[in-house]
Amino acid sequence: MNKVVLGFLGCVLLCCGCADLRVTQSNVGMGWSQNSVNTVIFRNQALCSFKNHQFIAFYNGEGKMVLGTRTLNESKWKLLVSPYSGNVKDAHNSISMAVDAKGYLHVSWDQHDTRLRYAKSKEPLSLELDEEISMTGLQEEKVTYPEFQNLSDGSLLFLYRSGASGRGNLVVNRYDPNTGVWTQLHHNLIDGEQIRSAYWQTHVDATGIHLSWTWRESWDVTTNHDIAYMVSKDGGVSWQDIDGNDLKLPIIRATAPYAWKVVENSNLMNQTSITTDPFGNPYIASYWRSDSITQYKVVYHVDDQWQLMDTDFRNQDFELGGGGTKSIPISRPEILVNDNHLFLLYRDKLRGNKITLAQYGFDNKQWNLKDLTKTAVGEWEPNFDKGLWKRYNKLHIYAQNVSQIDGEGLDSSMPPQTVQVLELDLSN
Repeated sequence: MNKVVLGFLGCVLLCCGCADLRVTQSNVGMGWSQNSVNTVIFRNQALCSFKNHQFIAFYNGEGKMVLGTRTLNESKWKLLVSPYSGNVKDAHNSISMAVDAKGYLHVSWDQHDTRLRYAKSKEPLSLELDEEISMTGLQEEKVTYPEFQNLSDGSLLFLYRSGASGRGNLVVNRYDPNTGVWTQLHHNLIDGEQIRSAYWQTHVDATGIHLSWTWRESWDVTTNHDIAYMVSKDGGVSWQDIDGNDLKLPIIRATAPYAWKVVENSNLMNQTSITTDPFGNPYIASYWRSDSITQYKVVYHVDDQWQLMDTDFRNQDFELGGGGTKSIPISRPEILVNDNHLFLLYRDKLRGNKITLAQYGFDNKQWNLKDLTKTAVGEWEPNFDKGLWKRYNKLHIYAQNVSQIDGEGLDSSMPPQTVQVLELDLSN
């Protein structure tokens, strides 16, 4: 067992509108940075919390999975180098984790069209993982994009793609913390019909499980198109469209309930983010090109209709194409909403590849962009503690400077970089 304690606490003040925004930074450890495997946006999650405990996971320079914990409001992290490794040369093989209602840590890692890798902690709040185990024994041979979600009744959802890029299906499992048993809710919730696949994102609130997705017709990102949305109000068993109409499962392209139509070859990226406002209205963030420049956009449902919020942050275009993990001048965005504001968290080469928070005021209808870091974070994409945001409107961001060579390449000149957690209080 290899334990180490690291800690650093620093602060910077950034002007956000008329008020100062305090960003606290704590150093955690050194993470693999030759590609973006530690910072891809589809990690759910890199950071998670349970009561007053927070957990973090990342690969170190040797490809070992490192787990960490701290007490919230403290800067020192206790780290444990686990006995498990991942193929860090493939940026798809990220680590996802969650803590269940009894305090057990669940971790899934190292999967790209490969067998399920899953383990849970030996004891509540422990960093020591038990042996790798199966969940249900069903469709666990070709797993990609593992994702945990905490439900309000204390159970966990686990979603993943079974199959391959351009021909995959969405599998949904559910965990009962009282029995410690996983069951499969859907072996094929969204059906790619063996010719396409759905790239989804989920959000859980008091009204249900919100799921949006784009379709991809092949391995090539240029074939991404359309944004669909559905919701489940019974823990993932049945699903409805935005108007409450029951959907026939599995969902296919012809029966999908669409929020916004986007044609192929529009620079539409997959797997961005979804959230809801305090009234349960969904907000979906992505980027695509509708005119001459690819811009961030928000599709949202208010006043009984889907609407589009466009931005004008960028003045240069770029071109998406091909397969593998892409090297892109902007990150996919994360979206957050509270009573007064909408936030987009992202990185843009035009702003020096720093971490940027864009704040939109519902009252004044204005955007305010502020960089949260003074230095570049390379090909970083956003990931934050979603449970902490839901409970307190506190934003804790996983930050790390990483490289990414297009098409699953490696930057062998990039040494391990410091993993940090940036902390902001956006409750005011």
